[in-house]
Amino acid sequence: MHPTEVVYLEHDGKLLLVDDSGNGPQPCTMGRQETTPHLRFPSREEVNRMGITWEEERITDIRFDQSTIRVIHGMPNIDWPSHWTWKDEVISDNSVHPVAREAVYRSIHRLVSKVIIQNQQNEVLMAKVERGFFKGYWTLPGGYMNHSEEPAEGCVRETYEELGISVAVDDKTPIITQRSFHRDGISFMSFTYFSRWNGSISELKLKEGEIAEARWFSLDDALNNAVSEFDHIAIESMVNQD
Repeated sequence: MHPTEVVYLEHDGKLLLVDDSGNGPQPCTMGRQETTPHLRFPSREEVNRMGITWEEERITDIRFDQSTIRVIHGMPNIDWPSHWTWKDEVISDNSVHPVAREAVYRSIHRLVSKVIIQNQQNEVLMAKVERGFFKGYWTLPGGYMNHSEEPAEGCVRETYEELGISVAVDDKTPIITQRSFHRDGISFMSFTYFSRWNGSISELKLKEGEIAEARWFSLDDALNNAVSEFDHIAIESMVNQD
């Protein structure tokens, strides 16, 4: 039976896995189809038996098989463990317990690219979204980056897709922020750029099913309406500059 609490120890791309009896470290085999031996993260007691000291960083809750598994992420106080398994090998080995594979998947950063668009009055262009985390709220244009694009390209593409306008980001250094939301452990990293556009709302072509409305806001109103922490931090930086 899988423990209700396990420890996720990672050190420069290496993970500690054990077998059903808590013996480890155990290696992964990429592409293995068999589900035995069963490999998983160790419990606190199993880590202690190995003589490994570690520092707790955060906790992820994973729902699995009608139960909740608590995954404690920690940094081991040891030299680089060359004999542990590579993190990238965990996903494709069917012998690794789904909780471990899910925890590794959630540990990968989601990259988001956004843009603050201002007009000559220094108002900020925001859109009310119809889906996703911030459905029904005002956000800056932007979204998930494609795998092969630079952050500065992603927000330009997203702005065109969402609002139907082509913008160019300026040479200001982007605002870069990272957050893990709730206890699901999913980490987002956001790059927010700056741009100028002096058109009117009537010129926009809002993406059907995704953008309900667009509006110009003063800096203070944009800050008050920004529900995304990423948007709030970026807009606040502009308010402080003024």
